[in-house]
Amino acid sequence: MGKQDRAAKRGIERRHYPVRLEVRQASAAGGPATVEGYASVTDEVFEMWDMFGAYGEVVRSGAFTKTLSENPQVQLLLNHGGLSMAYTRAGSLRLAEDSTGLHMSADVNPIRSDVRDMLTALEDGAVDEMSFAFRVTRQQWSPDYDQRDIIEVDLHRGDVSVVNFGANPATSVALRAQDLDSMPDAEARALWERLGRRFAAAPAAELPLDLAQAKLRQLSL
Repeated sequence: MGKQDRAAKRGIERRHYPVRLEVRQASAAGGPATVEGYASVTDEVFEMWDMFGAYGEVVRSGAFTKTLSENPQVQLLLNHGGLSMAYTRAGSLRLAEDSTGLHMSADVNPIRSDVRDMLTALEDGAVDEMSFAFRVTRQQWSPDYDQRDIIEVDLHRGDVSVVNFGANPATSVALRAQDLDSMPDAEARALWERLGRRFAAAPAAELPLDLAQAKLRQLSL
């Protein structure tokens, strides 16, 4: 296996971005509050990691044009889970692409306890990242597979989420320990061999090879 295997990425992916989320409370008591922010940033390269090491990733301008024209069903969630707080199908979640990226505006009901908790965290500045779940439909890798350009995505039945910290300010793809249990055997074996070579070459005082598995487990977020 080599870096070219990066091009085989499939399925739902998620990315985290540090954003400035604005909350506007309704003037009428009990009315909806509006949350606005960016679920994705375009034309900016972020550092990503996979089993082959670091690489750059950029979502290109126009990546959302086609999927937004198809009126995708997208929900606003908290940490990609729980009950939907806003929904494109209901008109309470609105998505648009501009020169910055994927902008979202959501009308949420503060009568709900989970919504109140989210709004309070946003107003306190305790949460300041967003993420979106998507499928890549068109992409391009550099010849050395060290940069991935995402040219087009599909948002249908995905989500935009207000989230806690991701793996780094840009992404949620860093390896979590629990991911090892679901990793295909070939990928797990390649990762183990790579770690084995790293620790075997390290001075004995740093980290003996028999502790490699413990070190791997500590990669959990």
